[in-house]
Amino acid sequence: MSATTATTGRPTTTLSRLAALGRAELTLLGRNRNNLFIAAAMPLLMIFLLRSSLKGIDEATLGISLGAATLIGGTGMVLLLVVYMSLTSSLVARREELVLKRLRTGEATDAEILAGAALPATAIALAQAAILTVGGFTILGSDAPARPDLLVLGLAGAIVLLAGLAAVTTTFTRTVESAGLTTLPLFLVSSFGSGLFVPRDALPGLAADLAQLLPLSGVMEFVRAGWLGTAHSGSLLAAALNTVAWGVLTGWAVRRWFRWEPRR
Repeated sequence: MSATTATTGRPTTTLSRLAALGRAELTLLGRNRNNLFIAAAMPLLMIFLLRSSLKGIDEATLGISLGAATLIGGTGMVLLLVVYMSLTSSLVARREELVLKRLRTGEATDAEILAGAALPATAIALAQAAILTVGGFTILGSDAPARPDLLVLGLAGAIVLLAGLAAVTTTFTRTVESAGLTTLPLFLVSSFGSGLFVPRDALPGLAADLAQLLPLSGVMEFVRAGWLGTAHSGSLLAAALNTVAWGVLTGWAVRRWFRWEPRR
């Protein structure tokens, strides 16, 4: 297809097409004030909820301070709720409304359409992570991330991987209403096994080995290392390999099974 638009004759680029798709998604999101309020308030609410739920766990079991566990777990929950679960619902809604099908008739490639759909969730997740960080300073009195570079790598890897997993999950999600059920298994498994709250080392031997293979275990290792600065090169290498392996598998699954039209 021609690289110029039919209406203006101006050449378009990948960046301009992504910006247009992202603006359209953000416009739809901005019309729902309840969602915007939840997006802004959820990190602060999460600080209080997680802090209350973790108070009953001994810090020796956590292996870290209560404040650090709250921030690490809160970061993981933001990623799961905003990027994975909400994006799954959004993609299913766009598919059922034939929006994805219509977008494929334009200049944007399949990858650009999916990336554009993920931009609002990405922006909200990063904004919530920032609010969570500031809330950690002001409410919990926590220290700044020891390794911001590792934290950024963990966030970036998690967003890309979870966006892909959201696209895969839509293949067996028929309606927006059922998205809450189809996304629940990964949410629960990741919450308890990928080191969001309790380090995997605290799990029994076999459970810890299996937990290391979960999709989010690699990126959460980077998030944890970013906050605490305690990870060694060996564990970071294993985490990177885990993330790359799941990324490749997820990318293949999206290309193989992602549906652009409703099932009739």
